[in-house]
Parts: sequence; C-alpha cells; structure tokens
Amino acid sequence: MISQNLGGFFQIEEQDLDEGHSDEEEDDEEENDESTKKILTVNGLFPGPVLRVHKGDRVTVNVENQGRYNVTVHWHGVKQPRNPWSDGPVYVTQCPIKPGASFSYDLIFSSEEGTIWWHAHSDWSRATVHGPIIVYPKNGTTYPFSQPDDEFPIVLASWFKGDVMEIIETALAGGGEPNKSDALTINGQPGDQYNCSKQGMYKIMFDYGKTYLLRLINSIMNEEMFFMVAQHNLTVVGADGAYIKPLETDFIFIAPGQTMDVLIKADQSPSHYYMAARAYAGVVYDNTTTTAIIQYNGNYTPPSTPAFPNLPDYNDTDATTIFTRQLKALASKDHPIDVPKTVDVQMFVTISVNTVPCDTNSSCNGPDGTSKLAASLNNISFVDPEVDLLQAYYRKLEGIYETNFPNMPATVFNYTADEFPDELLLPERATKVKVLKYNSTVEIVFQGTNLLNASENHPMHLHGYSFYLIAKGYGNFDNATDPDLYNLADPPEVNTVGVPKNGWAVIRFRADNPGVWFMHCHLERHASWGMDTVLIVKNGKTEATSMLPPPNYLNPC
Repeated sequence: MISQNLGGFFQIEEQDLDEGHSDEEEDDEEENDESTKKILTVNGLFPGPVLRVHKGDRVTVNVENQGRYNVTVHWHGVKQPRNPWSDGPVYVTQCPIKPGASFSYDLIFSSEEGTIWWHAHSDWSRATVHGPIIVYPKNGTTYPFSQPDDEFPIVLASWFKGDVMEIIETALAGGGEPNKSDALTINGQPGDQYNCSKQGMYKIMFDYGKTYLLRLINSIMNEEMFFMVAQHNLTVVGADGAYIKPLETDFIFIAPGQTMDVLIKADQSPSHYYMAARAYAGVVYDNTTTTAIIQYNGNYTPPSTPAFPNLPDYNDTDATTIFTRQLKALASKDHPIDVPKTVDVQMFVTISVNTVPCDTNSSCNGPDGTSKLAASLNNISFVDPEVDLLQAYYRKLEGIYETNFPNMPATVFNYTADEFPDELLLPERATKVKVLKYNSTVEIVFQGTNLLNASENHPMHLHGYSFYLIAKGYGNFDNATDPDLYNLADPPEVNTVGVPKNGWAVIRFRADNPGVWFMHCHLERHASWGMDTVLIVKNGKTEATSMLPPPNYLNPC
C-alpha cells in the first residue's frame, strides 16, 4: 500500500566551484591558484540534496536540465515495483533529458529501509550529480536498534580537475584509460591532506556519550574504499537499504554504488579525530586520502594534530575479505528475508576487460597501440541502442536489441590465469538482453577474469531488485564444491555486490518485478566500455503483476 504522494524539484545546472583541489606535492603557484571550474549540480549543491522519505512512500521528483549535456537520474536502490519508466539509465529505460528539457520521475518505494542514493545515469555526469536518499521506518515503527541521537550522511566522491565529460569522451575516442581523479572527497571536501581545502574541510560535532548514525555512500567513480574514524569503533547495522546483524568493526570496506548505515558512539576523550577514506587498489586508482574531522563539544585544549586512523593498506585483500564475509541479514520477525531455495534459471557470467580494434588503421591508445580498451559480460560488450530498450520492448519495436544474452560464456577457460590466448581478448559488440519469466528464481555466478591482467573488485549492480549474496570466493568457481559454501539462512540482501579480484560471487533473487532492468559494473570506466547487460522480466498473468503503463510524457531520443 502506497501511503502518500510527496514532491520534489531537482534543477540540474552548472555551478562555479573551487578547482584548487591540488595535492601537497604541487608547486606554490598551483597551490595558490584561486581558479574555479564549472560542474553540474542539483539545486546548486555538491553533493546534491538529501531526499527523505518513509518506507512505502510515493514521491514525484521533477528534474529540469539547465546544463549543457544530456542527463538522466537513477534512483539507486529504489526497486520501483512495476515502474521501470522512472528508473533512469539512459537508453535503457528512457531517452536523455536534453538541455532545456525536463522529466517527472515517479518514485515508488516498497521494502527499502535505510540509506540508498540517487545519481545521474548518463555519461560521467554522476561524478557531481548525486545525493542521499534516506528511507525512514514507516510511521509507528522504529529502527531494530536504539534510536541514534543524530545522523549524518557521509558521501564519498571523486574530484576531477578537468571536465568529466571531456575526460571520458577523450578516453573513449583514443581507446585508453581515462584520467584518474585528482582527489577524493567527503561531503564535497577533500580535507586537509590537500592544501587548498584545509579551511573548508567537513566537520561533525559530537557530544560525549551520544550515539550517531553515519549514512555512508560510495559515489566514487572508480575506486573501492576503506573508511575509518580514528580511535572509534563502528557498528554496521544496514547495507543497501536493508538491515544486517550488527557488525562491530574498526574499518569499513565499501564499493562504488554501495551504502552502509553505521553507528558510532562518542565515547572517547573529548578532542578532534579524523575520519578518513582511501582506495583499495584497482588497476588504475586515485591513491590520495580524503579526510574530515569529528570534533567533540566541550572545554579542552584541541590537539595540534588530530588522531589519524590506521587505514588498511591499499592492497590489503585480506581486509576486504574479512569484512565482507561478516555481513549477514538481520533476518528477524519484523525484517524477514526470503532466499530462493530452488533455482529456475542459472547463469554463469564472466566479467572481463577486453580490447577491440582501432576505428581506423591508425594507432590508438589501447595496450598495444593498435586497439581500444573495452569490457564485457560473457564476452558481450554492450552497445547503447538508438532508442531506449524499455520503449522498444513495450512497443514491440524490431531490430533494437537481441534476446540471446548467453547463460554461459561461449568459451570456458582458466579465468584467473596469468596468460591468455589473444582470441579471448576480443568481445562481441552487441545489444543483447536476457529475458526472464515472471516469478522465476534466478542464480547468477559472477566470475571475475584476469584478461589483460586487469582483474579487480567489480561492484555489480542490478536495477529494480535487491538480491541475496549467498557466497563469495577466489579463483575459478567450482560447481562441484563451492555450492557447499552457500549461505541460504541469512545472506545479506543488497543491490550491489563486489565481485572479488580474481574471484567470484553468487547471488539469488526472484524475478517478481516486471520490466526492463539494467545490470552493470559500477566502476564507471568499465560501464562506459560495455560491462553491462539488461534483464527483461516479463509480465505476470494479472494486471497487478504487470508493468505499469508509461507516463503521459516520455523524452524523445
């Protein structure tokens, strides 16, 4: 039952922001640079406005594009039952909102509770066009933990000195890696590890003895992150809009696309303490550290240097494994889970970085000078169609997409080997989707590969659903022995899973949300290269199990 209809207005426009996010190794001339750069923002904010709702609400958000670029907005973690029309990925569920145009999103909240987020889903505009969604418990109900005294959204993001649209356009044209970000930010500020932002770093005020809820969002473009608060323990109580069994830890590992609800008690001596985040290394990564300050109220002498957390090393894979294996669903009477025990559709999906030939006989910037970087799922590198897939499916347009995305890769090989035959590097470039019957149960094994020695932790995100993460491991998935590791009792219910570097992850869900739903890697460069596909879930037999009709207005392509 939808409880109410709320409203909101998002104006996407260009804003001048300080571009002095330079690191301490740059020369004095650059350090004193007072220049600014234009970025896309929503309502003039970076990060964007917080959307606050209660579980089960219905919200209309009118998005007006006053920027120079086409844009769409995705409501990451909102399942949108029967309503893919407002999901947002460009050329999947809608055509872009062109400069000067607008679109009205109808957001239908259902079982989500906790922290999720919204972000642009067109090109690389999500670098600055993003913000939190806080889904409070239904009126009359409470958290499954003691009410915190206050809460703070903590948004991790990337900062690029250059225009992010030009960065990805240049990279795609040349075929090489896009420029890495120049800084990482907490709530829009890099922190005092960068000379330019010492005065503007983000600060939180604590009262001794109180408990606070940090709503942590990784909106970073291409890096998984470690996050800590100096000398304070953290208790993770939620992930991706669902509750988990309270997990006490001194650090968080969070991939792009993921959110976590974290309790922190102000139980240390009144002083100043750093919160800090830095990357877990991928192939290309921003190796800077972003910081903010927790400052206790009271009378005391501030330290000359606040306590700094001992973050895990950038290559500490053991730390990522230990943390993620401890995440378990709350699975209580008030917050039950329903893990499919049997499976109708089994998919084995390889995740690879590939190469494709240069557009002409001239050289380009791929690994060998004669190719461009690409990416694929089951060796299919996704190609954006000319009209969005949802309209093509709904209106039965022919020639827009193929329905033969494979359940298995065409070639079985040693996915995590050190060397590979050259023919494995070339993917098929196509717009292929997987069609699922309504209410079928689905298991997907995501298998990372080491093609091009480019293995890393891939955060795979599925729109329109949360799924159960029932197992993870390293090496090649073994269908004979690895199912013994499945957790079908209390696996976490998430919408984004980090597939381990040179490893695998297994998810299950019930295909009970009819529509057209994007599935992709949330490392933005991989998504740009084609590490995407689409699941089309067919209608059920009744009106209540079928897609809603389209809105009165759809943006033209």
